[in-house]
Amino acid sequence: MPITGPDADPEGCDDPKLSALLAAPARVVTVVAAALIDADGRVLLAQRPPGKSMAGLWEFPGGKLDANETPEAALTRELLEELGIDLRPACLAPLTFASHRYPDFHLLMPLYAARNWKGTPQPKEGQKLAWVRIENFKDYKMPPADIPLVAMLRDLL
Repeated sequence: MPITGPDADPEGCDDPKLSALLAAPARVVTVVAAALIDADGRVLLAQRPPGKSMAGLWEFPGGKLDANETPEAALTRELLEELGIDLRPACLAPLTFASHRYPDFHLLMPLYAARNWKGTPQPKEGQKLAWVRIENFKDYKMPPADIPLVAMLRDLL
């Protein structure tokens, strides 16, 4: 039987290198993303275009927040700019978030689920799009920060 509670020493939680990395000061970058879910239960992924960091990887659509912008406002703006769809903030349901340390910054990324929007997603910024069933996500290489989000999405679907 596993030991839990204040005297527990879970594997990996006592790694001094990881603890030091996560505790070190870093520039925090906040981006927001959406899991757009269609009527067939598929999720829209966007492939990062050539010339961008992590080009070729597949991710949930979204982007950076502007100054004094709420995550919901940023996401509705980004989805209109990137995909040409109109999505109301009230149609966004907070699902989970990623907190991931990259070499030169720390990423904080709330992920929202959405099932209702107006328009058909179109690639407006040179990216490729794919509607993907959750069991096929393994066939789409994703940035490290996005990978843990898939398990939460799987539970939703």
